[in-house]
Amino acid sequence: MKFGVSLWLWTSPVTNEVIENYAPKIAEMGFDTVELPLEDPAALDCKRARQTIEKNGLTLTTCAAMGGGRDLIHPDKSVRDDGIQYMKDSLDAAEKLGSTLFVGPLASEVGRLWQSDDVQREKETRLLVSQLNEVADYAAQKNITICLEALNRFETSFLNLTSQVSDVVERVDHPNCKVMIDLFHAGIEEKDLGDAIRTAGKNLHHLQVAENDRGTPGTGQFDWDGVASALKEIGYDGHVIIETFSPANELLAKAAAIWRPLAESPDILAKDGLKFMKKLLG
Repeated sequence: MKFGVSLWLWTSPVTNEVIENYAPKIAEMGFDTVELPLEDPAALDCKRARQTIEKNGLTLTTCAAMGGGRDLIHPDKSVRDDGIQYMKDSLDAAEKLGSTLFVGPLASEVGRLWQSDDVQREKETRLLVSQLNEVADYAAQKNITICLEALNRFETSFLNLTSQVSDVVERVDHPNCKVMIDLFHAGIEEKDLGDAIRTAGKNLHHLQVAENDRGTPGTGQFDWDGVASALKEIGYDGHVIIETFSPANELLAKAAAIWRPLAESPDILAKDGLKFMKKLLG
């Protein structure tokens, strides 16, 4: 496994200057990987960012920032088209950065909530499958795998469970479209974290971790032994990325409802979280 951390733990937006500031620190802490949110793919000098990351001996994963207007299943086709364009722009950037993964809640805008009956949900699911087929085909040209994430009920009303994401991925049936799990969201929605991991099974290609309060892994209520057992059972050997946020950044704090410090500092959260995850899984 490769252990990593998202730059969102410290700040947003993620610029070349942010990458140059934090990459040496992340490497010194002992991480293998840095996860880079693609908030505005056009704003990054990808060649420069890649050189910085490689210079510090790190690998890279990329994740989506599904803000307003980034939505593959919106009722308005023009919004859906903008969502597809964001995906393709992000995949172009990911290729230049040297990332083989582009992950996140790719279905719809984070925070968009709506009521669906079974008929409408099936229609939306079919639409998403069609959209992801197009995105996965584009990703395959760049040797990138897209990974679809479930979010908790307060951030989306569409895909909340690993079983729902797995169903979509199985319908897409594309080697470049897989499942990811964020344990914070799973901790709200799933009955059992280990069972969620087993549900994803061979399709699990990315894992984000935080504690049940979105704080330091290993300091809360999660059944981490159950998580470790399930990951071993399915033979998971991918990235394990600490993803949480700092209340010091107003933009991130509001988006993720982080109203109080989750640790003494982001640096301490990263160091202690890495130590725990390596002991658990390393």
